[in-house]
Amino acid sequence: MTDVNVQEQSKKKPSKDEARLLKTRNFGIIAHIDAGKTTCSERILYITGKSHKIGEVHDGQATMDYLEEEQKRGITITSAATSCHWKDYFLALIDTPGHVDFTVEVERSLRVLDGAVGVFCGVAGVQPQSETVWRQGNKYRVPRLAFVNKMDRTGADFYRAVSTMRSRLHANAVPIQMPIGKEKEFLGVIDLVEMKAYTWADDDARAVTVGEIPADLRDEAEAYREEMIENVAEFYEPMLEKFVEGEPVTVEEIKTAIRNGTIALKLTPVLCGSAFKDKGVQNLLDAVVDYLPAPNEVPPAVGVHPDTGAQIVRQVASEEPPGAMAFKTISDPNGDLTFLRVYAGTLQQGDKYFNPRTRKEERIGRLMRMHAATREPIDIARAGDIVAAIGLKDAITGDTLCLKSDPILYESITFADTVISLSLEPKSSGDRDKLTAAISKLVREDPSFKARTDEQTGQMIISGMGELHLEVICNRIESEWKIPVNPGRPKVAYRQTLTGPKQVEARHIKQSGGSGQYAVARVRFRPDETADPVSFENNVTGGAVPREYIPSVEAGIRNAAKGGGRLGYPFVKIHAELYDGQSHDVDSSNMAFEAAGALAFRMAADGNATLLEPIMRIEIECPEEYTGDVIGDLSSRRGIVEEMIAKPGGITAIQGKVPLGEMFQYSTSLRSMTQGRGHYSMEPSTYEAVPPNIAEKVLAEMK
Repeated sequence: MTDVNVQEQSKKKPSKDEARLLKTRNFGIIAHIDAGKTTCSERILYITGKSHKIGEVHDGQATMDYLEEEQKRGITITSAATSCHWKDYFLALIDTPGHVDFTVEVERSLRVLDGAVGVFCGVAGVQPQSETVWRQGNKYRVPRLAFVNKMDRTGADFYRAVSTMRSRLHANAVPIQMPIGKEKEFLGVIDLVEMKAYTWADDDARAVTVGEIPADLRDEAEAYREEMIENVAEFYEPMLEKFVEGEPVTVEEIKTAIRNGTIALKLTPVLCGSAFKDKGVQNLLDAVVDYLPAPNEVPPAVGVHPDTGAQIVRQVASEEPPGAMAFKTISDPNGDLTFLRVYAGTLQQGDKYFNPRTRKEERIGRLMRMHAATREPIDIARAGDIVAAIGLKDAITGDTLCLKSDPILYESITFADTVISLSLEPKSSGDRDKLTAAISKLVREDPSFKARTDEQTGQMIISGMGELHLEVICNRIESEWKIPVNPGRPKVAYRQTLTGPKQVEARHIKQSGGSGQYAVARVRFRPDETADPVSFENNVTGGAVPREYIPSVEAGIRNAAKGGGRLGYPFVKIHAELYDGQSHDVDSSNMAFEAAGALAFRMAADGNATLLEPIMRIEIECPEEYTGDVIGDLSSRRGIVEEMIAKPGGITAIQGKVPLGEMFQYSTSLRSMTQGRGHYSMEPSTYEAVPPNIAEKVLAEMK
């Protein structure tokens, strides 16, 4: 929102619906694993009165970690939605996972949220998955606050954490608080906007004391406040004029400037605290309502007409025609839940809504407002709401719901390709049908989980984002569906590309009674690092291939590349140029030219294919004395060390890249090398050619 918008909005009295929206905040909590997201969410629920006791993650009692697997492992696996009230604001909160294997949950949450709080460890600062979720926030243009957590931990350093945000995230991170004390002596925070000190009792998250800034920190606080004002003044013209003239600025002017910069994605306000020790969460809630946008303060979601492709913009208002996006589904014995973000209009239980993807109407049986696993029935959902619906049978993640008479199609959500797969069989052959049914429900729930039947072996092959992802899937099948299974050995999701350029002439000509088939396609193929997976170029001149058949040639090439040829691994990073061909007035058809395109690709790939393997970006943290062993082991796994960073407490962070195929069961090896004190995180980076000796082993295993 611009300064002008802020001023204009303050001049006119908002309607009842606008007033409701202005008092609403839809936000998520995002971070690296173990930064304290769920602990922070639990304190928010307790402080706002939504929960009457604090659920701790390490005890398996966290409200937001309601799955059995989450409680056993002490990590968040699936995003959980809840809502609460703070002062006179309505807050809708989504707690997201931090482990890279479940990054799909962050992706689909950020797609529908208006704001987010990035939680960072006060000791480690920005960690690998922090970078990943921050990039996702940039992708969907989500305004964010930063909360430096765990300020009570040994080695915590607020200012170093802010520095890592600037260097690794390239964020304009501006502290609007400073800590009182550090590590074990961390007592509270100083609000640099209002220049007040906040301290908390050791045993009550709600018992906050507001007072004067300690005398020994007054000068330091004044200096940091001046720095903050200098950094935010440009985002509010009246404040900038005062700053330039050397006049004092008001608290409201500072807040308006911070809010403008945050919503414009040009500023990240930074707060601090210790969620586990109940310090700083009230201030974080105040910052959410002060600086994150209301649903009608972000650009409205843009859609298209499903038939004409014409762009449609509907304002975030209840009187608009309805438009909502399904961003998550959960299988449930009492009726599958479909989570919806209502972008425009209203949804009512019992009414039918049109799904442009399926071209069908579906009835919403019931509407719910979710509190983790608990449901609160509601009759109507209005623009700006995040709700769950029961009764939708075919809607999946990314689908739009609208009126058939006034349709709109919102841009769907894209997800990364899977990187690992394994075979899965029921221990009892009688459970095969039950397993197929369970897998189909999981595939509908999780867009990053894939399943197929191997045509040669008849085995079911499941694919996901990592070992932990597939392990959790197998455990859920056994615990929720009571189907004992035998998982096979994990396999890497290899890809292929062309070794070099190749020019081919594909002739698909069949003349055997009745109408024939005639298509000739001349295509140049070459490797292309920028193609994802195949780029197609039409350079046909003189009508050698009629215009209506060119999309069929492209379709044939793309389908053949996806099929993976003899090895079955999809081809990527390929450029195809159709430059000539021949057709027949009677016997040519779309089917014939699609077959010619597929044949052209097979000819280009024959004897001209290179195997590619997924390369992971890895960060390992271990005590300094074990660094040599860890690096040596990483090198034996064909890993490359790119950077080593010394961290407080004698810890070294080793950053580099390593092939996924060498990293199975790595956590066990790392624990044994570091006496249980090392840990690591990985995320997909790129695909690179497999060395010849390794490729031979892979092909031998396939045979």
